[in-house]
Amino acid sequence: MSSPLSHPLVRTFLSSVERRTAALPAVRREELLEDLREEIAAALADDPAQNLAGGFTGGPAEGFAEHPADHLTDRPAEGPGTDGGAAVGVGEGRVRRVLDWIGTPEEIAADALAEESGSLPPEPENVGGTWLTLGLAVLPVPLCLIPGVGIPLGLVAALGALVRLWRSAPWVRREKRQATLFVLSPLVTVPVLAAALSLAFDGISAAAFVASLLTALTLPVIGAARLARSAARLRERAGQGAGR
Repeated sequence: MSSPLSHPLVRTFLSSVERRTAALPAVRREELLEDLREEIAAALADDPAQNLAGGFTGGPAEGFAEHPADHLTDRPAEGPGTDGGAAVGVGEGRVRRVLDWIGTPEEIAADALAEESGSLPPEPENVGGTWLTLGLAVLPVPLCLIPGVGIPLGLVAALGALVRLWRSAPWVRREKRQATLFVLSPLVTVPVLAAALSLAFDGISAAAFVASLLTALTLPVIGAARLARSAARLRERAGQGAGR
């Protein structure tokens, strides 16, 4: 089985980003492309529709929320036009949804070039501020477990996370948009998982509902981990610049 990154659409996408970011330093451009490769590979490996049947592991929520049936009908890329490079079992429609979710090459290149040119704030925020934002991003689901006041508290935490996220300096627009989907994903995943468990077990128990909440925490945690890594890299680059 060939790598998902060998799919023609993925190769074209990465080539377009590389071409549009030619003005970046070679090291920065390769770092950006490597991040995109990791993100695409992880997204194609995680299919929420399949996870409902075989164990939820997280993945892009936007395409699933808008077109839930499509995830069940993707067909592997076929024909000689793939030149043997398309990943077995990865449908073209699914690849397109993942790439749309990540962002267009134009958006990615614009963010990277703006960050490099200094039109975006070059200095990271303090570590405490970053961790406060990330903590608020993962709190809504656990807060919902508190009887009576859990859901209102969870909504307040989610709103606080989004406000801080969009006002924070360490992340570009593409990262903020994706993180917003991760923070809001439980609004989709919890009802879907609860419905699936209810159908599977002829009714949902309190334990099953708690299990669906904890499973829905996967996506916010993944989003927070990616933001933490991005903020750490920005701090590292700022430290290297200050040391020169």
